[in-house]
Amino acid sequence: MLSRELEGKACLITGASTGIGRATAIALAEAGAFVGVHYRGSEAEAEETLRLAFVRGARGCLLKGDLRREEDARDVAALFVREAGGMDVLVNNAGSLVRRCKVEQMPLELFREIMDTNFTSAFLMARESIPHLRARKGTIINVHSIAARTGGANGAAIYASAKGALATFTIGLAKELAPDGIRVNAVAPGVIMTPFHERFSTPEALENFRRNTPLGRLGRPEDVAGVIRFLAGPDAVFLVGETIDVNGGLFMR
Repeated sequence: MLSRELEGKACLITGASTGIGRATAIALAEAGAFVGVHYRGSEAEAEETLRLAFVRGARGCLLKGDLRREEDARDVAALFVREAGGMDVLVNNAGSLVRRCKVEQMPLELFREIMDTNFTSAFLMARESIPHLRARKGTIINVHSIAARTGGANGAAIYASAKGALATFTIGLAKELAPDGIRVNAVAPGVIMTPFHERFSTPEALENFRRNTPLGRLGRPEDVAGVIRFLAGPDAVFLVGETIDVNGGLFMR
């Protein structure tokens, strides 16, 4: 029998229409959680995520919003709490490289879009969720990236910087919220086979990553989702301000 360690918990996952977000929603659903499936534009994909969660015996809801916008982040958090009856877990997963561009050629508008997509959205969702999480001594799990460790490559320096900001935010926010009983941690995925890499990485680059990964393969969304499930559950109650690297050994500290 599968463990139901999140039975009765309310978990909001941002950017949950595909990839790591979808796998996380399914994993938390399998653990018994009510799942909030957030999306910005991919409604059909988000509906499929929720359908797969229902197959696992969960309940849940769809949440549409552009989390770069203050009012949308506020509305998404509020709607989720109304639907779920509260909030126990926020998974800040929404993000994108947007497009590759070297710093010398980067317009300020693109810089701001990358930062807002990957960092501002997480800040706004955390801020709007804190009162609800405080009421239930919940947890925030931020999803940043191996790029935060390495600085990225091939026009990804600003994306890497945004993820680095999210990594540092995890530690600072953990210090602020631990006295309230809210735990904040993060995961840093390596090269995970999702629509992200289908869009932004060439087959040659992916093969190079595979060769350089000690485990000899690229990651799967489920590899990351399992770690998020652990961080959301009762076995991680004394972990605070940590980032768990999920990359098959591609980056080691």
